[in-house]
Amino acid sequence: MSNSGTKSNTCALALAVAGALGGQAAHGDDAQTDADKSIETVVVVGRSTNTEITPMELEKQQANDLADVFRHIPAVTVGGSLGIAQKVYIRGMEDTLLNITVDGAPQTSTLFHHIGRVSIEPELLQKVEVQAGAGEATSGAGAIGGTIRFNTKSARDLLERGETVGAMVKGNYFSNNGYKGSASVYSQVGAGLGVLASYTAVERDNMEDGNGDEIRATDADQSLAFVKLNSQIADNHRMTLSYEAREESGLLGRRPNWVVTQEEPLYPMEGERNTLVFNYTGRVSAALNVEATLYDTTSDLVQDGPYGLYNGQTQSTGFDIRNSSHLGTHTLTYGIEAREDTVEAGPADDETLQMYLDEGWDTFVSESGSVLGVYAQNHWQITAPLLLSFGLRYDSYSLEQENYNAEIDSSGVSANIGFSYALTPDLKLVAGHAQALRGKEIGDSFTLSDSTIDPDLEPETVENNEVGIEYNSQVVAASAAVYQSTISDVIYDQTGGPIYYENIGEVTSSGIELKSAFHLDQWYLAASLSMNDTEINGNAIDGYEHNGLGTSRGDTFGLEASYNVNPHWEAGWNFTYVRKLADVEVLHRSVELDWIDNTQYITRPSYKVHDIYLRWTPLNSDALSFNLAVQNLFNEHYRDHSSVADYSHIGGWEIVSGVYEAGRDIRLTASYRF
Repeated sequence: MSNSGTKSNTCALALAVAGALGGQAAHGDDAQTDADKSIETVVVVGRSTNTEITPMELEKQQANDLADVFRHIPAVTVGGSLGIAQKVYIRGMEDTLLNITVDGAPQTSTLFHHIGRVSIEPELLQKVEVQAGAGEATSGAGAIGGTIRFNTKSARDLLERGETVGAMVKGNYFSNNGYKGSASVYSQVGAGLGVLASYTAVERDNMEDGNGDEIRATDADQSLAFVKLNSQIADNHRMTLSYEAREESGLLGRRPNWVVTQEEPLYPMEGERNTLVFNYTGRVSAALNVEATLYDTTSDLVQDGPYGLYNGQTQSTGFDIRNSSHLGTHTLTYGIEAREDTVEAGPADDETLQMYLDEGWDTFVSESGSVLGVYAQNHWQITAPLLLSFGLRYDSYSLEQENYNAEIDSSGVSANIGFSYALTPDLKLVAGHAQALRGKEIGDSFTLSDSTIDPDLEPETVENNEVGIEYNSQVVAASAAVYQSTISDVIYDQTGGPIYYENIGEVTSSGIELKSAFHLDQWYLAASLSMNDTEINGNAIDGYEHNGLGTSRGDTFGLEASYNVNPHWEAGWNFTYVRKLADVEVLHRSVELDWIDNTQYITRPSYKVHDIYLRWTPLNSDALSFNLAVQNLFNEHYRDHSSVADYSHIGGWEIVSGVYEAGRDIRLTASYRF
């Protein structure tokens, strides 16, 4: 087993408490209380472990990628080191098990299992909401591990009071190792129309790790173009229309999330994502409050690799329409969502196509899938201190493999219930239970030609239990929670030969999360502890063996301190310590397949990382600002526990090891608002 005795005992306690109280979180969306200094700004019925990230937090640390966005959120981790390879995990569960949206548009499917499936530009973000674990019926289809919602800025978020037009330019320098520049223009045209246009470009050379060694194949260029229109078309009726085009390219290793040695060749790789989203909200009466989202997202990846120029493409098109009715002490939200997904892959030029034909390989392969969800969630304020939430959703999945004439359909109902009870004006108890369901979705485009599906495949189902207690006063905030999630009938390929998706058993994620914060005058201090066990069929889950499911991580402890020297100066420090995972037993399936005689053991070493920042606004407004941030201040040499572990000491697995994280990175940013 992977975990030390202390960790195992702690998670056993978490299971005992969660099981005894039978509580798991349910989801809901309440308003933010303090944009910068609240340890929990998303309050969810039955849940005390949700987090909201604000633009100011991202600006202070000069966030450049997913790892920076979630750098100080203990329940969310990012592995892979370089941008295109980064994968997101919530409580040890990979982003393939999460519902991740950008302005309501789900980011679905996987182009290549050695890269991430989520890409975002932090410059655009107005808010990031993280909801850990399955929750309310409104969380979206397939949210068996949790939900991440990225919300982008509009013109009204950038304009100062009384302004009708503005612009902002920003330049960033990263000592390890690159540059970033962005320019935005925004305007309020007439009484109701706002326009925002933004362009961001990043150029990075190979990074250096904490030992000062060059991390090969980590140089990449990124660009993002973004346009968003927002309009108040009538009183209480608003709409937005946004378009985002993101590109990333570089000379990368064949497997970008693995270490690339000097002897290995590099291959050109280019990824692109285009997302078009329409949002509408209409507040007509207490009974009629409509929200609608329509979206179309296309993703594309081309690699000039060992098997020629190969291309994978995905497209997701769909909608979510819901209404909220406020009926006395009840707030009922109900709606329908539907999504169509397609994936295609094959040779990207005539030379590669001919090679495939000569070898007798499949040339062009494709899959299509759909999901339909109907849901209802009720929030009932029974008494002043007691809020009860309960809901149901029905999901229907369908998948068709065009090349194999195979079709899989699945459906089911998921229920949730949660409560929040105020013991005192400052002290609150929360608990809940929730279920979620996910059928087989479209597959990884780069392995599509070699994959089939068990005709008797069952959908994945999860039961998630959580109980917590929260204290919030004007000076102190604190929360403690224990949780357990169990995913049954996990869908995975583990044959060791041609890919065959089947139900392989059960994944469990359990643990404890503790948070506290102190905010007084110019000072803000916070601490957090996250302890998680994630297992598959009783064995520690591992990001290499169980790629697409999850990974194990040591206990994570965080400290934060910031001080507002005066209205023009602010300084801050963040510290993260991740505990060692010793003797993690791996290669269980390889033993079953007779690839190796005995299971092996790996170690994930502990590490500690310090980050600091200094922000200066020399004018009487934030029109001009300068930011200094130093990531990994003391040059820690480490591989993040959410990256692929080091298998290089195991015979036959010498090439398997994840990319090291960057060493010290001094970041300087200057921005000016016109």
